[in-house]
Amino acid sequence: MKPKSIDSLMKNMRDRKGIQIKGSLQKKKLRYMGYYHGYKGYRYCNSPSSLFPYTDFNELQAVYDFDMKIKAVLYPQIMFLETALKNYALEIIVDEANSDRFADIYSTLLNDYKSYPVGSEKYKNAISKRMNVRKKIYDDISRDYGNSNIVTHYYDKDCPVPIWAIFEIISLGEFGYFISSLNANTRARISSSIGVKSSFDMDSRLVEKIVFTLKDLRNAVAHNNTVFDTRFKTGKVSYRISKYIASEIGISNITFNSIVDYVVLISFVMKLLQCTKTDITNFIKQFDEACEALRKAVPTTIYAKIIYTDTKNKLNSLKIFL
Repeated sequence: MKPKSIDSLMKNMRDRKGIQIKGSLQKKKLRYMGYYHGYKGYRYCNSPSSLFPYTDFNELQAVYDFDMKIKAVLYPQIMFLETALKNYALEIIVDEANSDRFADIYSTLLNDYKSYPVGSEKYKNAISKRMNVRKKIYDDISRDYGNSNIVTHYYDKDCPVPIWAIFEIISLGEFGYFISSLNANTRARISSSIGVKSSFDMDSRLVEKIVFTLKDLRNAVAHNNTVFDTRFKTGKVSYRISKYIASEIGISNITFNSIVDYVVLISFVMKLLQCTKTDITNFIKQFDEACEALRKAVPTTIYAKIIYTDTKNKLNSLKIFL
């Protein structure tokens, strides 16, 4: 089939989709967002079966702009949390192992498998996960040799790459698996240093669950994927996170099916890390302003699909908590 021109694509949107689009300005905007990345990606909410009732290109543009705006709001906070959580963990890990060599840390701390009966399914899974962590780290070091000054510096000196340098090159998801493979005592110390209450974290796994929850959002934002409807989730978010937030802030119905729930989680973790009230409040305000701009730009039928009715209450509860 012959590829369609931009004019043909606009005609298709008008004649077959009922979306009014015309003129050089809207053609330029469609080119900016891309027909396939923009229209195809933003014509629905959550599932392709839940199409937005667009009647005008400006409505589609408003949803696209909202998505771009919240990614701009989320990005610096996600990057901050990734760095901060790694550094909090790093302090404890180096102290526990009394070494910054990965080989020492691997043998003395990444031994969560010992908490399970030998030969059991959980034991085998923990062993497999531990070995995968080691393999991925060595793969990352190999990948970054010649591209990363840090990795190249240590290899060219025939020295092992220290754990702090490894944490610089591993992804947030790999960091989550690293934490998951640590023994319970080390995990508990990391959890305590971040400020997580032990009464909600008896097995010291809440930090890794938070990391995995943030990981999906972080990847979507970093790769400019659609985030407004949380379609980036790769699995079910742990109920323990929602329960902890509900207990501490008083916000119920944290399902992570709405982007506001991620704003709540980020704000909550920032509070645990003792970020300033001003910084957290500004983050919440920017998200709130983006929601308000969307409300003014689209019909209620579209707005209500994206911004749930309890969004304002959640943001207000956050402000009270702060």
